[in-house]
Amino acid sequence: MQVFVRDNDVNGALRVLKKKMQREGTFREMKRRRSYEKPSERRVRENGPRGSVDTARLCANGSSARVTDRGDRRKAAASRVSAKRARGRRSKSSGDC
Repeated sequence: MQVFVRDNDVNGALRVLKKKMQREGTFREMKRRRSYEKPSERRVRENGPRGSVDTARLCANGSSARVTDRGDRRKAAASRVSAKRARGRRSKSSGDC
């Protein structure tokens, strides 16, 4: 990136430089890199909070359900609860859970 200083106008050149850096997203990138970002946080930031794969693993019957909206989330949560209850009723020797 280049900015030319004309007629010893350093303030004007600095203004132009800042504007160019802001357009390119350099300031945003610098702010983001000030502290460590965990890989899971990076995935959420890049994909959005709902872009990550929400999977409910149902141990009781070995199937998995992809969760897409709020209604499915409730169903998946209810399935997890019922799976936990079913696991509690089984003997300790059965199942891989």
